[in-house]
Amino acid sequence: MHVSPSSKRVLLVEDDPDIVDLLEIHLKDLHCELTKAFNGNQGLALALRQTFDLIILDLMLPGLDGLEICRQIRAEKIHTPILMLTARSEEIDKILGLESGADDYLTKPFSIREFIARVKAIFRRVQMLKEDQEEKQAGVLRLGELEIDRDKRKVSIRGRRVELTPKEYELLHLLASHPGKSYSRDSLLNLVWGYEFNGYEHTVNAHINRLRNKIEPDLSQPRYILTTWGVGYRFTDEPELSMNSQHES
Repeated sequence: MHVSPSSKRVLLVEDDPDIVDLLEIHLKDLHCELTKAFNGNQGLALALRQTFDLIILDLMLPGLDGLEICRQIRAEKIHTPILMLTARSEEIDKILGLESGADDYLTKPFSIREFIARVKAIFRRVQMLKEDQEEKQAGVLRLGELEIDRDKRKVSIRGRRVELTPKEYELLHLLASHPGKSYSRDSLLNLVWGYEFNGYEHTVNAHINRLRNKIEPDLSQPRYILTTWGVGYRFTDEPELSMNSQHES
């Protein structure tokens, strides 16, 4: 599957001019319009001021580092996909990158073929999500006291808005759209994060715990997001939700 020939706006924040030149050549082949920044402060300013289809962000930068830029972008409710580049291969760096809101990462040195494949995969996921959203009926998904407004990406409990990160929302929306269906941690990583991060199941656990803290009335007895022992997680189906509602009334 080829990326659409329509131009994609990409912000590259990287302080190594050789890497910038190399990536620029191949991004142009993918019909990308490239904006370059060579330090963290400049990169953050551009990310907050302009609209991009993808942000490619080096971890180690002069000024602000990539993790801090990523955190500040997500804090501003900017949902642009972020591909993080890092010369550090330690597991903790990858986890921090994902937890800060990055969608994918590449460890230097990486092959150009792998870089192109990752960029194409990100564009493909964005397009699929867009098409999926267009196909779904507009309106609010109501499950007990929980409401999910798909158009506004807004979640409410008893009329009170719940602030979710982009990944928390996508995880909740996926589970709630398929009540009763159990998902393994691996499948949730693949569907929500968009890439098979084998060995990073604790990323899913952390997001599930944060979601439960935000939407569950009683953490000792979750009402919405349930554990399927030996498999992973599922959103309660209607009979379970009705039973819980009657129990609480």
